Amino acid sequence: MVFCDRVTALVDKGRATDVTYLDMKKTFDTVPHNIPVSKLERHRFSGWTTWQIRNWLDGHTQSLAVSGSMFMWRPVTSGVPQGSELGQELLNIFVSNMDSGIECTLSKFADGTKLCVEVDALEGWDAIQRDLDRLEKWAGVNRMKFNKAKYKVMHTGRGNPKHKYRLRGEWIESSPEKKDLGVLVDEKLSITRQCALAAQKANHILYCIKRSMVTRSREGILPFYSALVRPHLDSCIQLWSPQNRKDMELLERAQRRATKMISRLEHLSYEDRLRELGLFSLKKRKLREGLLAAFQYLKEACKRAGEGLFTKACSDRTRGNGFKLKEGRFSLDIRNKFFTVRVVRHWHKLPREAVAAPFLEVFKARLGGVLSSLV
Repeated sequence: MVFCDRVTALVDKGRATDVTYLDMKKTFDTVPHNIPVSKLERHRFSGWTTWQIRNWLDGHTQSLAVSGSMFMWRPVTSGVPQGSELGQELLNIFVSNMDSGIECTLSKFADGTKLCVEVDALEGWDAIQRDLDRLEKWAGVNRMKFNKAKYKVMHTGRGNPKHKYRLRGEWIESSPEKKDLGVLVDEKLSITRQCALAAQKANHILYCIKRSMVTRSREGILPFYSALVRPHLDSCIQLWSPQNRKDMELLERAQRRATKMISRLEHLSYEDRLRELGLFSLKKRKLREGLLAAFQYLKEACKRAGEGLFTKACSDRTRGNGFKLKEGRFSLDIRNKFFTVRVVRHWHKLPREAVAAPFLEVFKARLGGVLSSLV
């Protein structure tokens, strides 16, 4: 979130910005056991905890079978179980010192790494290249490899000089668009193509449901829609918001089609069908999810990160909800539609009892009563 906030802020100010995307090769399979264990010790984990984790990692063996012939069983000396909470935490500890000495804005998520810096001046190019050299050195020390096939650099902002960068002696290929955590973003930071692909997938699944389902009852259609279709329409809506009305309408059309599949509701208007099914329009759902995310960044689990995203406004006014955030002025839709900007306007409209909620569940309940008035 902080990384995307930084990129959109630079582009809104007219700064040319380069974002390099790297990916470690088979990270979960190739992490040597002794390195994360030694880092646990440096993080001052107790000897008992370190021994337990070492025992958990080292207690596996594997063998290879080829054409009916078995090779000898050998101990597994690398890799952490993917999908387990402990495996993810060990990977986080493993990459914890990756940003040591890094000059650019760096983002780490599992085995993905991103660097960004403004490149209007040559110093920005030099900074990224130095950081790439540092990352290459880190990978060598930790016996890891970056996946050459996934090296990419995306040039954003007006007048971008489109510098070239190298990693491990290879030029990094420029790309006009990149899938970032499942969201396809182009060099203009537009998600129009992402919306089109999401709507296409949703409509394809709806077609399959329609062809394979005999019943058209609410009980038969709605669970399939909620589990298989809506996740595509909701993809990362807390962070990125469609910038164009036509993109939002394209997604809304898929939900409209799904509600019309349900028997005995075909004659009703879209709004009435939503009311009967207990659903929100995608626009209202996007707003709700954005406000829930804002609450978490401001008051709950993500509060520490939220200190870098939101600034509390200094005001002597007593009217309103008493928890005002600072609003900025921005020139581009890219920035105006970004989470940390668009959510502030709606946050200010919330009543005092909503923003004063002690827990997320309480906030959800109080938000439900005022949501309609915000859209």
